[in-house]
Amino acid sequence: MSSSRALGLVSRPSPTWSHPTRHISILRQVATQAASLHVLRKHLELQNPSQSANSRPSIFTSGQGVNMSTRSGHRVPIEPQRVDAPLTQAATFLVVTIAHTPDAAQIVRSVLSGIDGLAKNVAIRDLSAAFACTVGIGSEAWSSLTRMPPPAELHPFPAIHGQKHTAVSTPGDLLFHIRSERRDLCFEFERQLLDSLGDAVTVVDETTGFRYFDVRDLLGFVDGTANPVGPDVPDSVLIAEEDAGAAGGSYVVVQKYVHDIKAWNGLSTEQQEAIIGRKKLDNVELDDAAAGQQQSHKSLATIEDENGDEHDILRDNMPFGSPGSGEFGTYFIGYSRRLWVIEKMLQRMFIGDPPGLHDKLLDFSTPLTGTTFFVPPSGFLKRLDTEND
Repeated sequence: MSSSRALGLVSRPSPTWSHPTRHISILRQVATQAASLHVLRKHLELQNPSQSANSRPSIFTSGQGVNMSTRSGHRVPIEPQRVDAPLTQAATFLVVTIAHTPDAAQIVRSVLSGIDGLAKNVAIRDLSAAFACTVGIGSEAWSSLTRMPPPAELHPFPAIHGQKHTAVSTPGDLLFHIRSERRDLCFEFERQLLDSLGDAVTVVDETTGFRYFDVRDLLGFVDGTANPVGPDVPDSVLIAEEDAGAAGGSYVVVQKYVHDIKAWNGLSTEQQEAIIGRKKLDNVELDDAAAGQQQSHKSLATIEDENGDEHDILRDNMPFGSPGSGEFGTYFIGYSRRLWVIEKMLQRMFIGDPPGLHDKLLDFSTPLTGTTFFVPPSGFLKRLDTEND
């Protein structure tokens, strides 16, 4: 039976409006059909959660963390600078440097102060596509661009030299983390953005990511399981009273890893699981190795402070690559309230804990980039162009 017939939306002869009783009966039928359509619409929304705003709470809105686009049925775009914007099917990671010319900094200020409008211009075309852009500013560009004291922990990404592997440090003044359910929206925003910036910037890295099956990386494992959820998100991601001048912002570190897929696939599933620290099929966590023994990637990436308190970061990693060119990779992007948490995680991975027992995942994954940025609240960006040099 068709859905229209199941809901009673069948063809009927034209009504005779002159009869009051029949008139009331028809009005009741119309009301019933309207209610049925409303129920159907809600049912379809529930069956297609990708068309709804992500359930993670907003950290730049109310204390309840309610995303306005959810409450109003996608009537408004996602809030600017939301580092916890929904996990999407597509993303572009764009890193640029600012030219050393007299007017470059002012051009960049002007574009960043109006980036909310640029994002809205693209997002409004399909509000169900969860378009969002997060802007990060690097330490070397901070002073000249913002004319403000830097956040307390902001500094260039430190290269980490282990006995076998190195986490490289690469240049980058601005990061644009562009994401959407639709690749064309990411493309269009990047096009308009770069047109606006013109010769004031140079692109140093552009990576296009995609969601792979059930949020798996190209190594075949679920990625992002350790992300904080619910009320833990703001505490893990948002700077607070410890640095009042940077409150509401977040640090973000990016690394572009390429994988030796042939060598990885030469391992048994059990060997892969021991390296990752989780079961490949169902993502169940494996027990930690004894102290002093080789630790898994999962264990080395778990960070505790001197009091034994665990600190999370918010990852929005994306696979990227091209089978035709033999490129298979993961773009790591981690947001954190405390930059030292990510840096300690990378030290444990590349140097090892104990030193010498590095993360065995690095035997198959090589970082090509490494850059640190600070993501300010949207209000900060809007004020960048209030005073000219």
